[in-house]
Amino acid sequence: MLQIYNTLTRKKEPFTPLDGNNVRMYVCGMTVYDFCHIGHARTVTAFDVVARYLRARGYNLTYVRNITDVDDKIIRRALENGESIDVLTDRMIAAMREDFRQLGNLDPDEEPRATAHVDGMITMIEGLIEKGFAYAPGNGDVYYRVRKFEGYGKLSGKVLEELESGARIEVDEQKEDPLDFVLWKGAKPEEPSWDSPWGKGRPGWHIECSVMGKCCLGETFDIHGGGSDLKFPHHENEIAQSEAANGVTFVNTWMHSGAIRVDNVKMSKSLGNFFTIREVLEKYNQELVRYFLISSQYRSPMNYSEDSLKEAGIRLERLYTALKDLDLSGVEVPENHPFEQRFFAVMDDDFNTPEALAVLFELVRELNRVRSEDVSKALPLAALLRKLGGILGILQGEPEAFLKSGADVDEAWIQSMIDQRVAAKKNRDFAEADRIRDELASKGVILEDSREGTTWRIER
Repeated sequence: MLQIYNTLTRKKEPFTPLDGNNVRMYVCGMTVYDFCHIGHARTVTAFDVVARYLRARGYNLTYVRNITDVDDKIIRRALENGESIDVLTDRMIAAMREDFRQLGNLDPDEEPRATAHVDGMITMIEGLIEKGFAYAPGNGDVYYRVRKFEGYGKLSGKVLEELESGARIEVDEQKEDPLDFVLWKGAKPEEPSWDSPWGKGRPGWHIECSVMGKCCLGETFDIHGGGSDLKFPHHENEIAQSEAANGVTFVNTWMHSGAIRVDNVKMSKSLGNFFTIREVLEKYNQELVRYFLISSQYRSPMNYSEDSLKEAGIRLERLYTALKDLDLSGVEVPENHPFEQRFFAVMDDDFNTPEALAVLFELVRELNRVRSEDVSKALPLAALLRKLGGILGILQGEPEAFLKSGADVDEAWIQSMIDQRVAAKKNRDFAEADRIRDELASKGVILEDSREGTTWRIER
């Protein structure tokens, strides 16, 4: 049975959907004011694997990932760029989708934008005011009464007394309590705004997901995910808003992905160790980066480094090499194979991708052993390898294309050098043949001779 670690209860629990075989999952998406970075890639890829596996296990999944398209950062960036907010957000959304697809991530089923749900946010805020959980002091803002909600801090483990010691009130705020957070912000000059019962303004960040989650998936749904940095205050505030407004449990299972560090240091623009997805993909093969991102269990912190990416390339090369020169068209995948059973067993343990990859390498060893004896008998195992790899979002490309990816020299030049080497060997000029092999090797091109001829790959 599938077991998922629930951040709320701090333990693994058997997963039982609320509605039969139907699963509803909401993941906090991007605030679209800049290009996505490698930390975003980690979270989105982690939940892409969750989505793929739930479907492979036979669940009917509805996967929602929202877009925050209005907030302080977006407003500031649009002003800095001298462009409208709509132009900025549309451009960044297109870039975000391109980057995530490059990493092999499937699009979510729904991708609601905050600005399309402002009416719902106003309605929820009105309900919170009626119930006494929120108040409008008259300055155009609306605040949530944190102390009114029993159990505040249950997700993050925060204690009100500790929060109070670090809380403060800005000069222009009219909070009753330093812990209270904003639900609606009164309009400032040159900012986007909507009409509301409290005057023109715009929603606070936290109310967005409470409303979009309810609109797309209902008052209670199965899984809510996001990065570990969202546990507090964002997800804590979502629970307070939603459960106070709706009177029912907001989410059954909370999942949070671990953060990425760069060379064991927290990623930060000020430290110069901040990498966008686009910068990473300029240097590394897309699938190699995806392999790196799934090589750690999703809850664990990850360390991004040159060595870790090189190791990912070496391992992915081993998997693709096992599929090289095999025609799998028309080959049936064996059903309920022991390797498949083991793969599902480790993935059932809170989506344990490192152990799932270990199963793939055991399968490769068996595939290579059988292949050395009878290629035809290895084909079903190769088909199974591709199927299981597909659940992780890898091994769906042409093996030769991956093995040749990342070359710093033109493929036509490589082939011309191979042709010259063939001619040299034919003329028994073995010194020249060795020189050509060494020249190619110095550029990371490894030649492999066989009865069928000479092929090449890139050394990882």
